[in-house]
Amino acid sequence: MGARTKARKRAVDVLFEADQRGVPPVTMLSQRVAVPGTQTSLPQYAVEIVEGVDAQRERIDELLETYSHGWTLERMPAVDRAILRAGVWEIVFNADVPAAVTLDEATGLAKSLSTDESPAFVNGLLARIADLGLAEPAASAEPAGSDDA
Repeated sequence: MGARTKARKRAVDVLFEADQRGVPPVTMLSQRVAVPGTQTSLPQYAVEIVEGVDAQRERIDELLETYSHGWTLERMPAVDRAILRAGVWEIVFNADVPAAVTLDEATGLAKSLSTDESPAFVNGLLARIADLGLAEPAASAEPAGSDDA
């Protein structure tokens, strides 16, 4: 399992736990970072995903509600919500990761963590959102005329 695959899994764990406890993901993240317990420390990419989902949660949930055709967020299995939120963040707000990679990784997480129907649901919904072409430019891209390299 690659480093980013592990980071995605850990991010989904944090997002799922935050959802179940009814706390913001960054609150759960700060608890995990402060007291890692028996777990290894969170990979930086997992932290980036959780912080990104938390910062863009309203937009992410709006996209999921709009394109899930007949499914409310509350009706989705909690683990699927966590996987989908992480996936939408990667597709729309992280231009460094190709959408095809996100789709493959999210589908794999759904296969290993959720119901038999979840992989197809997760893949279909994320593919629909990816096809919208909403990906924002890479955050590392400098504005034209910037002297910083």
